[in-house]
Amino acid sequence: MESEQKKFMLTAKKEENITEWYTQVIVNSEFVDYSAVSGMMVYRPDSYFAWDVIKEATDRMFKEVGVDDVYFPLFIPERFLMKESEHVKGFSPEVAWVTHAGKSKLSERLAVRPTSETIMYDSFSRWIRSWRDLPIKFNIWASVVRWEFKHPTPLLRSREFLWNEGHSAFATHEEAETEREVILNIYEKILHDYLALPGIRGKKTDTEKFAGALASYSIEHLMPDGWVLQGPDHHSDGQNFAKAFDIKFIDRDGQKKYVFQNTYAISTRELGAMVLTHGDNKGLVIPPKLARIQVVIVPIYNDVKKEEVMNYSRSVYELLKSNFRTYLDDRDEYSPGWKYNEWEIKGIPVRLEIGQREVDSKSVTTVRRDTGKKEGAKLDHLSETLAELLVDIHTNLYSKALKFLESHTFVTADYGELKRLAGTGIVQAPWCGSEDCEAKIKEETGVKITNLPLDAQVNFAGQKCIYCGKEAKHTANFARSY
Repeated sequence: MESEQKKFMLTAKKEENITEWYTQVIVNSEFVDYSAVSGMMVYRPDSYFAWDVIKEATDRMFKEVGVDDVYFPLFIPERFLMKESEHVKGFSPEVAWVTHAGKSKLSERLAVRPTSETIMYDSFSRWIRSWRDLPIKFNIWASVVRWEFKHPTPLLRSREFLWNEGHSAFATHEEAETEREVILNIYEKILHDYLALPGIRGKKTDTEKFAGALASYSIEHLMPDGWVLQGPDHHSDGQNFAKAFDIKFIDRDGQKKYVFQNTYAISTRELGAMVLTHGDNKGLVIPPKLARIQVVIVPIYNDVKKEEVMNYSRSVYELLKSNFRTYLDDRDEYSPGWKYNEWEIKGIPVRLEIGQREVDSKSVTTVRRDTGKKEGAKLDHLSETLAELLVDIHTNLYSKALKFLESHTFVTADYGELKRLAGTGIVQAPWCGSEDCEAKIKEETGVKITNLPLDAQVNFAGQKCIYCGKEAKHTANFARSY
């Protein structure tokens, strides 16, 4: 019993050592676990349920705008990866290779999918012949493998992770550009409505953009330690891959032309952002829509009143189970206090406590995970009360995260202040657009340009670059980044 109790304990404090706290929370809560393969983790039921909800909601919104699901092979021939030079240069250090099948050496190395552009675009080149074949708007739900880093962190930087890959092809540049807002709006809705996560939308610098893209756009999250975590992104690939893979079509004017392409993704990294943002020193705090269990019922009884309390608890469970994901914790071997601790570390949004007092008054005691607030609720209106409570919990989580983002987004044109603020949040400052200035600032301060915000607090264009003093072309978001 003692070893089991320790399983649900946290010794690290979020405000003192967020790295150790994060590791303890995700493992001790049974959200994820380490596997026998370095850098690859196990998604346990609660984390996979949350991802499944995100996946289903995103997929539904994709289909509403005409995006169809497909599937392509896990393995990619080496010659495909070599076709687009910038793309292969960007991914070469990350690729895991398959060289043998049994004892036989393969005639060509196969890459374990780091991303699917090259395997898909070979097919695109055969499928697209006329303007009538366009647009193509496809999506894959899959896992990818990237092996480049030495210190993987579950959910945040795993060697294998789950995501969507959107791949589209259009006849014109204008059509391709229009898609970006559609997809990023879907991602922002998912972040807001399901994960309760705000973010800053912006354009990546050329240094930070996706390998092979003309331009990349991202939604960046600010974490409680003042560092930034990249969220969903969208890449304008132009005709780079079309030319590499000879994806041409006959347009309405009878001319042969290359297609314009986009790619986009949201990944299980969002679950890591959710844990870091909403979790506290008691454990996870899961937004209600992503919780595998939304309401847990904990009966409190002695031997004399046990049957009466349990019968009442079962009736409450029957009342709620069709409208809420409800669990009746009727385990005899654990005390109510032990159960409270377990459900708190797991982040269950609402706990219902039921003792003899609640039985006599035909009520329950509700306990919110986000605030710990306890209130009585009559059985007659319990479903309505819980529905309102779950909405309020989600709203509160988003509001707290947004308030933190706003209070830790700073504006300055002074380099000394940028250095002082480095690592405390997002600093919006003027930048000339020079990669040399970008590199020097990162070297000297430890912060990089996470993106160029599309809705900056101040437009620094025309002022002096914060580093070199030349004319600024952009307002840039500087931050330390995961």
